[in-house]
Formats: sequence, C-alpha cells, structure tokens
Amino acid sequence: MRHSRWVLLLLALFSAVGTAAPRSVLLIISDDQGLDLGAYGNTVLRTPILDGLAARGTLFTNAFATVSSCSPSRSVIYSGLYSHSNGMYGLAHDVHNQHYLPWVRTLPQMLKAAGYTTALVGKKHILPESALPFDAELAPEKPGIRDVAFMADEARKFISASAGKPFLMIVGFSDPHRAAENFGNTQDWPSIKKVTYDPKKIPLPAHLPDVPEVRKDLADYYESISRLDSGIGLLLDGLQKSGRAADTLVIFLSDNGRPFPGAKTTLYDEGIHLPLIVASPTQTKRAVKNEAMVSWVDITPTILDWAGVPAPKEYKLQGRSLLAILEQSQPTGWDRVFASHGFHEINQYYPMRALRTRQYKYIANLASPLPFPVAGDIASSATWHAIEAKPSLGLGSRSLDAFLHRPAEELYDLSKDPNEVRNLANDPAHKEIVQRMRAEMTKFQKETHDPWLPGTSSPFGHH
Repeated sequence: MRHSRWVLLLLALFSAVGTAAPRSVLLIISDDQGLDLGAYGNTVLRTPILDGLAARGTLFTNAFATVSSCSPSRSVIYSGLYSHSNGMYGLAHDVHNQHYLPWVRTLPQMLKAAGYTTALVGKKHILPESALPFDAELAPEKPGIRDVAFMADEARKFISASAGKPFLMIVGFSDPHRAAENFGNTQDWPSIKKVTYDPKKIPLPAHLPDVPEVRKDLADYYESISRLDSGIGLLLDGLQKSGRAADTLVIFLSDNGRPFPGAKTTLYDEGIHLPLIVASPTQTKRAVKNEAMVSWVDITPTILDWAGVPAPKEYKLQGRSLLAILEQSQPTGWDRVFASHGFHEINQYYPMRALRTRQYKYIANLASPLPFPVAGDIASSATWHAIEAKPSLGLGSRSLDAFLHRPAEELYDLSKDPNEVRNLANDPAHKEIVQRMRAEMTKFQKETHDPWLPGTSSPFGHH
C-alpha cells in the first residue's frame, strides 16, 4: 500500500512535468529607433506600453547594437555572431545582396530543431531565405507593414494556433524607419490613436542642428514611435489573452540608431546605444534598471538559454546569456562592448571597428581616406537637405567636415565628452590608452575571425 502511494505520487509529478507550459519567446524589433522612450527619461515622447513593459521587467541602460545598419544588425541578433563573422557585411535587400555565410546557424533553425514552432511578423531583411526557415511569415513588408494593428492580429492568431507547442515569434516593425513620405504618418491606421507632437517641444539631440526642418522631421519620427508603442500594446494584449504570457520571455530592442545624420550607420553612441527591455515571467524583481554593458551578440545566447537549447557545437557564439543578470542593477564583468561596421548600401563601403568601455570609446576607421557615406534615406531627408543648403549648420556639436572626413583612429573620453566631439587619439596624455585599446581591438579581431584583419580565415577555414 505504501509503495502504491509513492507510485501515484511519482505519476502525478511526471504528469505535472509533462503538462508544464513550454517556454516561448516573443522578440520585438523596432526599426531605426534611438534611445527614445519615456522609460529612458524622455518626458515628451509618449510610450506608455513600452514604459509599462520596463516596469515589469528589466531596462538595460547600457545596451548596444554591434552595427548601426538594418540587415547586419539583425544578422547579429539572430545568430550571436558579429556581422564581420557571419558574412552579412551590409544590407540584404535589392542590389546590396549580402548573405550569411553558409555555415551560420540561426535562432529559427536552432529552435525548430528543438521542436519549436516559429513565425516572423513583418520585416525580415536577411539572406539567404534558407537561413531563416520560419514556419510562417505573416504581414510581409508590402503591403501593410505600417498597419501595426494588423501585425498584432496576425501574431495573435499564430500564438493561439500554437497551443501546446513552444514558439519563437519575431515581430519586425517598420516603425519608426523613414517611409517614402513622412515616416508612414500620411494616413490613419485602424485601431490606432494618432499621436502628434509639437516640433517646438521636441528635445533636440546633440548631433543635429536646431532648425525648423530638423524639428519637423523629429516630430514625425516621434509620431511613428508612438504608433509603434500602440502596436506593441495590441501585441502584448493578444499574448495575454492567448494564455501564453506566463511562459513567454519578451524582448524589445531596436536594430540601429535613429534615421538622422550622426546616428544611423555610425558607431557613435547615437547610432548604437539603443533601447533594450527584457521581461521574464519568472522574474521576482521588477522595474530593474540594469547598468551592465550588453550587446546584440548576447540576444541569441539569452534566447537559447531560456529555451534550454544548446548552442552550435561547430563554433563558439560571441555573446553570453543575460538571464543570470536580469534582476541585478550593477552586475560585475560587463564593462565593455565591441562594434563592427562594413557598409550600409553596397556602394557605401566604410569599415569601422569600435571598443566602448564605461569611460572611453575607441574607433578604428579602416578606410579613413574615404569620405564617410550618407545612407540613402538620410540623404533624401529634409534634415540632410537643410544641412546641405547651409553646411555651416554642421551636425549639432560636430562640424560637417569632421563628420564626412575622419582620421584613422578616434578616441573619446565619454565622461567629459559624451557627444564624442573632441578626438583624443593623438593627444600625448592618452597615448597609453590608445595603445591598450588598439591592442584589445586586434585581439578581438583575431578571436572573431575578422576578415578585415590580414591573414584571417573563417572558423571553418576555406569551407
């Protein structure tokens, strides 16, 4: 009799384990959004949904993209490898035509192999198609990508249909990327309340001149962010109503900096210092402000850790999981990040590498004799036209010439010069710091098989 009770108890335990909710992932990516959120101290921008997500999760105050360009940045997010390691050196779409190297394994590949059902809602921007074998691709970029309510509804349907299976859902919004006209604000969108902003009340970033054209551009950009926030609200509401919120890790981040000169495509902080919010249903401590210096190479390791899925055996991921530090404010050992840029559009070759610590930023411009290229969407903007018409405006605290023509090395003391204007690379007082950071950069390039370092080959040699 005693033994039968133990048998019944064990059967009950095994049954409970067998019916436990599988761990799922909702990864939300905004497009070209800088560190512009109420949760990061912006008192003008209205983002109640994302602010609320931060209040129930962890807000990373020192989170960085490794590259400020859409396809390369997403390639890092999905692989845990720097873009110079994974082969996505520039944009994937149209004539730019950049691809992952054939040996790279991605989140949807790894999680599908572990029994996950996978979906992409919205923007993809990665090649080859075989690298991201989603079970479903919903709300493709054309048409309807600005219809955030439609995107949220498609996501809700997929989550509901995946009952009983763990899922990986990536939602790639196009807001607040520039549209052909006015950041997609030219029409009213169903189920979304339009939020507009007074250009005169927009806080002006240090990298932009204070002229009406810039302020109007920023106001339109803000409107697009508020639409994004509303769409995320519908998305999270659908997750909650599906009954899957209690087992789903939610991650929100942006792929690169705001689409303005001095931010997007640069390795200055305005291009790579970005929002990151992680909300785990297993967190006991909420509204954490985490000061760790983390990077988009850490996203894949974090998701694999959450899902209990092993990393590839053939090569080592270049980031590490954030799960262990989610409830910490000042974890130790997270004090530097690296960045790596090849080009944006195919004709905009400008390779850069950067090392950022809490005090210093070191940038190596590997083709410094070339002028710095301006991304097509920025070059066609009202902001850039205003600067072109009056070059003396510069880019806020940086001159136009300094922006377009850069030395081989840059060093900034961020504690005294947060806008990265005064280059100390040739300052005798900082000679040892430059030498040390240069050596760290070379070590990083060797460890990550950087093809811009002479004599370097991939982890698989010539395969």
